[in-house]
Amino acid sequence: MKKRTADLLSRVFSVLKPPPDLKLSEWADNFRQLSSEASAEPGRWRTSKAPYQKEIMDAITDIDVKKVVVMSAAQVGKTDAMILNPIGYYIHYEPSPIMVLQPTIQMAETFSKDRLSPMLRDTAVLTDKVNDKSRNSGNTILQKIFPGGHVTMVGANSPSSLASRPIRILLADEIDRYPATAGSEGDPLFLAAKRLTTFWNRKEVDVSTPTIKGLSRIEVEYENSSRGKWNAPCPCCGELQPLTWSGIVFNKEDLSEIGYVCSKCGVISSEVEWKEGFEDGCFIHENPENPVKGFHLNTLASTLSTWREVVEKFLVANEEVKKGNVELMKVWTNTELGETWEEDGETIEDEELMKRRENYNCEIPYDVLYLTAGVDTQDDRFEIEVVGWGPEYESWGIKYAVLYGDTGNMQDPVWNNLDIFLAQTFEKPDGTKLKIAATCIDSGGHRSNQVYKFCKPRFNRRIFAIKGSNDSAAAYIQKPTKNNREQAYLFTIGVDTGKSWLMDRLKLTEPGPGFCHFPREDGRGYDEKYFKGLSSEKKVMRYKMGRPYFAWELKDKGEHKRNEALDCRNYATAAIEITALPLKKPEETERKQQTENTPGKKKGRGRRSGGIS
Repeated sequence: MKKRTADLLSRVFSVLKPPPDLKLSEWADNFRQLSSEASAEPGRWRTSKAPYQKEIMDAITDIDVKKVVVMSAAQVGKTDAMILNPIGYYIHYEPSPIMVLQPTIQMAETFSKDRLSPMLRDTAVLTDKVNDKSRNSGNTILQKIFPGGHVTMVGANSPSSLASRPIRILLADEIDRYPATAGSEGDPLFLAAKRLTTFWNRKEVDVSTPTIKGLSRIEVEYENSSRGKWNAPCPCCGELQPLTWSGIVFNKEDLSEIGYVCSKCGVISSEVEWKEGFEDGCFIHENPENPVKGFHLNTLASTLSTWREVVEKFLVANEEVKKGNVELMKVWTNTELGETWEEDGETIEDEELMKRRENYNCEIPYDVLYLTAGVDTQDDRFEIEVVGWGPEYESWGIKYAVLYGDTGNMQDPVWNNLDIFLAQTFEKPDGTKLKIAATCIDSGGHRSNQVYKFCKPRFNRRIFAIKGSNDSAAAYIQKPTKNNREQAYLFTIGVDTGKSWLMDRLKLTEPGPGFCHFPREDGRGYDEKYFKGLSSEKKVMRYKMGRPYFAWELKDKGEHKRNEALDCRNYATAAIEITALPLKKPEETERKQQTENTPGKKKGRGRRSGGIS
């Protein structure tokens, strides 16, 4: 009897005793299976393939660490190591309520279907816990239920999904892409973090590629952490050091040999030699006593990408910088170096633009493929610009005009004059005539209904009503709606986004993709007043609910009080985006059409978001 009782108690205590300590990296090596949909090398997970991931993963499951911050380049395996592996660990080993916060609900759904579901299917210890196929299990795309907890995936743009829902584990992915506020509720990351307060053993993991200096949320989190940087030993002297871009040595004429110079001994060693020592690498923290553990990684430390790829992308971006286009270099800095990009405070002077005027000696230059118009609506006038578009967004100012009249009265001749103006044709040197392919008319201010009435019957001429978005980070072109009294198509335009694009193009100094041409000839409207209006605004940093953002505001100078020319060019640019017309050289378009018409090839062409054809 005593023996049976002892055996029973022994079995009971064996069930009740806590599981043995198991670090996240050890769990991944023992149980995680990489799926064929998400990995070039499916099969058993091996932390040794990317040694820099070990310390980060183990910090996530360290009971003494409440928060982990990872500011990194794009190709370091952060989604697998820092989002998916923790999910698997906590489902299997420490069942808990988990929230995965993505920038949008759509991205949360994509993450669930493309990344989480394959892991649950292929990792045996998780398949037994989560019945992802059964309709009666209570599982949905955005929520997976398992004994002792759940994984809920939400979008930072949805305040309802962040509402009171106690969680123990918060995994926040790509936080630099979150909106400044979830509706009117406030900062989405802060709202989500409030859901953690009921758990003493809570954990928050913030992961992101950085963006703009001063705007980057992951930069703020990293600066307030222990600030760890990955260090690797020199193959020659063994000195630990962070791998920085300044240490890369290459010949741009021959990229077959790329090396890195040791900051201690000065010896140049190859990529293979450096990466062979990554097993002995580690993170060195500037503030090791900080309870928030922060980690920074760039692509030079990644075993999932080569240095040659990094250098090739740099060379392409650098060529664009020489032309005055910095967009690719911004992307390279963010995604390859894992560093923020510092803006210059964008502006451009009207005198510089006026000096670039040229004689066309024709109505529209030969390289123009399409014409669009942008119309700014004022109480007493319309201001209009017709813009010609060539290959790769090279543009030519064709005509700038002002039509005066009472725009509040649909019977006023100004509306008929506008119709006649938009119906005119323009001629190329070879006699080819072009009509205006699309027009965007501002419907903001006091004339919304009048603009809707004008645009609705002219839909087939691609004359569209537009309004500007109040969101400084809004997409340039959004899907049209008909929620107005006249049920006319109305496009919402991310005007700040458009102004940023235009500013980058105005800064280009050499004709070619994106360059803006302006005519010198009289009668076209490109006078001093036009260029003062085109350069009337500057990009400044402002704060909303404690979060910084960039906004465009009028310059302080008295002569820069009117911005209609800037708005007209912005609307004309929106028009070419809405139509999704191919801005390619004629011979390239012909080759593409021939390819599409080849048997076995799908016909049709891609469209930009929000386009109407």
